[in-house]
Amino acid sequence: MRGLYCQLAQSNEDIKFVLQDKESFPSVHDHYVKIQVRVCAFSPVNTKLLSELKLQKDFLPIGREVAGVVIEVGPKVSFFKPKDEVVGILPMDCTESGLSNTLLIHEHSLVTKPENVSWADAAGTIRDGLRAYMALHTHSSVSAGTTVLVMDGANPFGTIVIQLAHHRGAKIISTVHNNEDKKYLEELRPTVGIRQSLVARVINVSDSKVDLVDSCMEETGGLGVNIVVDCGVQLYSKDDESAVKRHLPHKHDILSLLAVAGHWVTTEENLQLDPPDSRLLFCKGASISFLNEEVWQLSNMQQGKYLHILKDVMEKLSIGTFR
Repeated sequence: MRGLYCQLAQSNEDIKFVLQDKESFPSVHDHYVKIQVRVCAFSPVNTKLLSELKLQKDFLPIGREVAGVVIEVGPKVSFFKPKDEVVGILPMDCTESGLSNTLLIHEHSLVTKPENVSWADAAGTIRDGLRAYMALHTHSSVSAGTTVLVMDGANPFGTIVIQLAHHRGAKIISTVHNNEDKKYLEELRPTVGIRQSLVARVINVSDSKVDLVDSCMEETGGLGVNIVVDCGVQLYSKDDESAVKRHLPHKHDILSLLAVAGHWVTTEENLQLDPPDSRLLFCKGASISFLNEEVWQLSNMQQGKYLHILKDVMEKLSIGTFR
């Protein structure tokens, strides 16, 4: 069996991709199922987190979002049978690459793929759908009447967040970095119901005349935003940041536009707050959560909730809420 793996240099920055052959395939046992992989999606490998959890190896498997057909099931498997179409996310400690012909995976890492959902859509949506649910339901509480700011909403994750927030009745503001993405979001429409734009206001932050905080305050009548979901932030002044982060919003701007009792869900794992930042959060009664979708697979206590989210993501993909 052949799979794709990455090998890190000593600096942990240079990555080399290699194809490895395994002489023997492990037997199908206990709660494990053997699937024939139809589609494998690629997501970044968080080598830092793997190292901190002591899961880093010489060769790290690539491709953790997989969709395929069940070939064989273990004696204790109760959820699936041969020929079932499934989709799931391989756990962080999995030694198998998703980019292979066949794969052995625990049944609690899989859910059923709806018949009307393509293999590519299933594998390509499941991780971003999980992250969107965490941002809007696990870490915050989106509901009708709340205002949600989605940073960089034209990327795959941002688009799923926008669609889920709209489905829950929220008002959505989003940022973009060019006119092409702005047009894309302005033309984003629901598949059912009133065919008006999902996004109430699209803010092109590449325009030097546009101020993010002022635009959000204007759109919310000076009340601020209830929920902010970012795709990274600037921690320092623009001159001190790396080139890849200079287009991101500054942490002070996000804190300033939060409403009273607002909530900021961040993907910035190195976020640091200065005392004035903490004071501003205290005065607003606001809060911050860190979005890390890997936490579900670090403990079995939340396994049922995790699988429920994955099933709901596939259901919404099936009925057209996500696309």
